[in-house]
Amino acid sequence: MQTPITFYQDRLKEHKNQVDRFNRQLVWLSTLRVLLFLFVVFALYYNFSTWPVALGIGLVGGGLFLWLLSRYTDIKSKRELHKRLVAINENEIKIANGDFHHQPDGKAYMDSEHAFSLDVDMFGRGSFFQFINRTTIKEGERTLKDLLLSNTIDGIEQRQKAIKELSKYPEWLQHYAAVGKGIATEHAAKSIISWLKNYKPFLKPYHYWGSLGFICCSVIVFALAITETIPLNSVVYWLIVGLGLTGFHLKRINMLAQNTQKAKDTFRQYALLLEQIETKTFEADLLKSYQHNIAYNGLKASQIFKNFSKALDALDNRNNLISAVFGNGYLLWDIRQSYRIEQWIGTYAEKVEDWFDAVTFFDAFNTLGNFAFNHQDYTYPTIANDAVVLQCKDLGHPLLRKDKRVSSNVTIEKGQFFIVTGANMAGKSTFLRTVALHNIMANTGLPVCATKSHYAPIKLITSMRTTDSLTDDSSYFFSELKRLKFVVDTLMKSSNYFVILDEILKGTNSKDKAIGSRKFVEKLVAIKATGIIATHDLSLTQIESQLDPVKNYFFDAEIKNDELFFDYKLKKGVCKNMNASFLLNKMDII
Repeated sequence: MQTPITFYQDRLKEHKNQVDRFNRQLVWLSTLRVLLFLFVVFALYYNFSTWPVALGIGLVGGGLFLWLLSRYTDIKSKRELHKRLVAINENEIKIANGDFHHQPDGKAYMDSEHAFSLDVDMFGRGSFFQFINRTTIKEGERTLKDLLLSNTIDGIEQRQKAIKELSKYPEWLQHYAAVGKGIATEHAAKSIISWLKNYKPFLKPYHYWGSLGFICCSVIVFALAITETIPLNSVVYWLIVGLGLTGFHLKRINMLAQNTQKAKDTFRQYALLLEQIETKTFEADLLKSYQHNIAYNGLKASQIFKNFSKALDALDNRNNLISAVFGNGYLLWDIRQSYRIEQWIGTYAEKVEDWFDAVTFFDAFNTLGNFAFNHQDYTYPTIANDAVVLQCKDLGHPLLRKDKRVSSNVTIEKGQFFIVTGANMAGKSTFLRTVALHNIMANTGLPVCATKSHYAPIKLITSMRTTDSLTDDSSYFFSELKRLKFVVDTLMKSSNYFVILDEILKGTNSKDKAIGSRKFVEKLVAIKATGIIATHDLSLTQIESQLDPVKNYFFDAEIKNDELFFDYKLKKGVCKNMNASFLLNKMDII
């Protein structure tokens, strides 16, 4: 498979060339339209006295002008697609070089009540979500968020297969994203689905057939008026009758039009994305299941959506004053189009949610497939169900550049609890987040930053970043106690959680902290919890000699020639070198 950076550079060059080619074509088409217009005006003027010739010139010239205009619109649409593809590849190159802080950071998704979302740099500036997110619609972004936070250990291998397959189609992933970015929508799909499901129609079949009969009567009235069989002003009276019939339903038609106006762009966007899904052949069961869900009685969902969009556009013509007056006065236009829309809603309202779900699923998995393509040196965890929860070779943090990343070998069995000590800035917190991200990525189905990973699926729960709350009148210490209680209560319901703790009980004095931390670790070991705690309290490491499941590890620091050096390597044992006083002195604080 082509390396990501080479792929993006090649695609960038290709799409820029396409944009230039379409620009040249647009210039030629614009020039031809002007020349054609001038030629037709001149020819009409020259042949004005010979009306059959003038009429022919006008019809042929008008037809050619409309064809050139249609061609111009079509090429302009293609150019805009390639412009979006240029932007996508430029963005990928920037992110590959470490510049991703312009991406949406998902900060709104932080949740202090969640098992881990606040602790592991999942959201916010410089977060994992900001690094990987390539969704193009808001619902897709929320689906991606839900996948990362789901903490589910079911169906991992299915998701792995789907992501593996999508990672083989980088051009399709880009095209899907470029199509999705082509239409801006303001209204959430969820609200549109709710409206469709709860909609109560007000028009009956006799309204529709009656409108067709009214059109026939309009033709008759015009014919009789032209032949002077009836007075000419009868045409005006008939117009008033038509407007009166439409006006009887005007309030409900206006309400329908107001809601369809909100839905129109969303349906147009989803129709285009459904078409991308329908025309692609997939092998993974998960991808095929969503693709299967968008079929309906042998019809393509994209075509059904397009038909609905056309009906919405037709009703939208009521905003044109001439169409509103004469269309409703003689054709009962609003009644007929409203009936068509209501019939569509009655037929497909219950199926729309499945179609929307398919689009948001592929939008989210587009991100996951893109991540896998970008990290071809990562490995998919081998899923097992044995005593070893996690066994990784060269496990690293995915947000650290490869040239700066220091990897570790880690093996943790069920019921084991690691106590990790180390000097300040030696790498303890980074290690905790590395293990946590491995868990999240593995459960999501993503490849992980390691050369080998053996994984027995397990949920994640953490307590690493507790804050006080002025609004809840909670002190830091009380907030931390609530978090630790949340951890214990969760583990009491199910021990199949991987616990990660960072320097607990920071809100109390050293002696109290040492006693409390010790009792808390003993509690976790008693309920057979699996996990890691990082601490500066070396007295906590004494538990290893008393409880067999507890193992001590550390990150070291050395002072050489009055300089501090870290190797960021996980080692077995207890840290001997602390560096707080050295750093205070080095920075002239003490």
